[in-house]
Amino acid sequence: MTVTDTRGNSESAAELVEQLKASGALDELFAKIDSGQVELTGDGGLVPALIKETLERGLQAELTSHLGYESGNRDDKSTTNSRNGSYAKTVATESGSVEIAVPRDREGSFTPRLVPKGSRRLGGLDDMIISLYAGGMTIRDIQHHLETTIGTELSHETISNITDAVMESVMEWQNRPLEEFYPVIYLDAIRVKVRDNGHVRSKAAHIAVGVDMDGIKHVLGIWVQNTEGASFWAHVCAELANRGVNDVLIVCCDGLTGLAEAIEATWPESLVQTCVVHLIRNANRFVAHGDRKAVSKALKPVYTAANEDTALQALTDFASSPLGQKYPSAVATWENAWDRFTPFLAFPPALRRVIYTTNAIESLNYQLRKVTKNRSQFPTDESVVKLLWLAICNIEDKRARERAKNREAGKINQKNIRLIQGRQTTNWKQALAQLATAYPDRINKYL
Repeated sequence: MTVTDTRGNSESAAELVEQLKASGALDELFAKIDSGQVELTGDGGLVPALIKETLERGLQAELTSHLGYESGNRDDKSTTNSRNGSYAKTVATESGSVEIAVPRDREGSFTPRLVPKGSRRLGGLDDMIISLYAGGMTIRDIQHHLETTIGTELSHETISNITDAVMESVMEWQNRPLEEFYPVIYLDAIRVKVRDNGHVRSKAAHIAVGVDMDGIKHVLGIWVQNTEGASFWAHVCAELANRGVNDVLIVCCDGLTGLAEAIEATWPESLVQTCVVHLIRNANRFVAHGDRKAVSKALKPVYTAANEDTALQALTDFASSPLGQKYPSAVATWENAWDRFTPFLAFPPALRRVIYTTNAIESLNYQLRKVTKNRSQFPTDESVVKLLWLAICNIEDKRARERAKNREAGKINQKNIRLIQGRQTTNWKQALAQLATAYPDRINKYL
């Protein structure tokens, strides 16, 4: 923030504060604050008083500009319009509610921009509410937080309307054009409770993350559905295709029903790869808790094998072992997914690490679960998408700021920091080179 004096010189607010401190002008004020005579926030607080003074001065300046002459200086008056007193208005701010005097003119043509007509909140408060909502706080939590911290009371409906205002941006994002080609797409889901026709149902919020040619992970969309199947996944794939995705090299997922068929129908040359971590998890569903660590260790030779023959032998060895005999359903899990698992074994190490797991999306899901856990249920599917989108924006905003800090510190040299831009894929250049070697006809035209 900068402050400009009458001579046109500007200085930062920090410099101004330092000057006031040096002059001793703040000592008396600080003494009153320390003794409790002056409160900083809340009703009658110093900060709301400063906001009130700032707003009223700004409004008077707006009216002066509108009329064309200073108050009391009628010599410069070139209009029949004039000042006509003021009216009281209470506005909610980030520091509490403030009652201000809004000036008016006789003709009623003055339209304040600083505090627009009909507005009862400053923009900063809306941003605060959206940020709190994106961080996982419920509307009731936000109400309590605003009341106890800054003394501002807002209704449930007002807060809901503020958060609903982002839906236009959500829909714009959900329908935005996508890249023509993604080397890798990850698909996964998180479970949420949603009220549907008077009943609370468990639904899956499906999330697609695409890795572009630069190795940047982008959230492509969010779809809420209570049941999975071929028709649902056909709809998702068709939507991605309609938004511009003409080709995908590898799709990494957890073997969802109907997904492989939908992918192959939309992008016939795509390779559907079952996530190894999901395979391990699915196998452990049939395993007693005390044996899960041992089973996971015994299965490691399967997915770290040099080739399919070695992997098959490792699975056969596990099946004949005491653990395999004890948990035949765990063996069957791998056998049933074998055709969708084995393509993984043909890739070199760097590429294996990229498609080994949907961890690229699961790390995101972990953070999304943190913001949904406080909600026992959502009123609509749209409210799920709204919260997840806001949370994704919040997460990616933090990442973008961190990248900016790193860039300023000379750690990285990355341009075009964008919202909803995920992490850089680890060892992506090496993986991309291996993809180009394995699929030269598919990928070289996009290089």
